[in-house]
Amino acid sequence: MLGRAYERGWGVPRNPAQAAAYFETAAARGETWAMFNLADLLLLGDGVPKNRARAYRLYVSSAEKGNVKALNMLGLLHEDGISGVPDPEGAKVFFQAASEGGDCWADLNLARLALAQQDVPVAVSCFQRALQSGFPDVSQAIIGLIGLCENPALHAVKAQAIGQLAQKELPRIVSITFDQLSSGERLCAE
Repeated sequence: MLGRAYERGWGVPRNPAQAAAYFETAAARGETWAMFNLADLLLLGDGVPKNRARAYRLYVSSAEKGNVKALNMLGLLHEDGISGVPDPEGAKVFFQAASEGGDCWADLNLARLALAQQDVPVAVSCFQRALQSGFPDVSQAIIGLIGLCENPALHAVKAQAIGQLAQKELPRIVSITFDQLSSGERLCAE
């Protein structure tokens, strides 16, 4: 958890190099998410030298331990040509495995591939599975991928994504005066 805190800047100044050190220690002990998070840093070169080959191996190790999100990342790397040549069929295999494990981003990637092949029924099915996650980022990605498309089935999915975003409650700002705080809360606020 310390690695994630430093990676994201949760309660501490953001320090991806320090995050990588924590992830390294935990990954060496077999921690699945540490492998995944370290792979993300290595893939981007965030706080550590960029190393796509090592990132790939860490995603494989994380996936072998059951992390379906790692399968999705392997799909993206195959699609991008990690072996030197883009491998869309290999990518699809990884996306499918991640989708079967419940990863909404894999569903989104399968939909994207289906759209590229003009297979609207498959794209719609994948988009609808992705929407079941309820994540606003997924809804926004779907809206962006469908864009201005006039296909009625895709337009209906886009409308569903927009509807999901509209239903999300906006954060509320709570305003209270210092006098309204308990003595314990006052100590924390000072």
